[in-house]
Amino acid sequence: MFGVGQTELLILLGIALLLFGGSRIPSLARSLGKSITEFKKGVQGIEEEVNNSTDAPKKADV
Repeated sequence: MFGVGQTELLILLGIALLLFGGSRIPSLARSLGKSITEFKKGVQGIEEEVNNSTDAPKKADV
């Protein structure tokens, strides 16, 4: 996974636990998940817009 082994992942999780505390980690993970979802929706919207704009000239030529 991204070139990170199990040991490195455990160390990173331990550091996150020390920095944010056990009670804030679930809320941080939740907000990160929502951010990723919104980012994917935005990228999908842009892709649809590009596909529609490239299809429009083809339909006009017919």
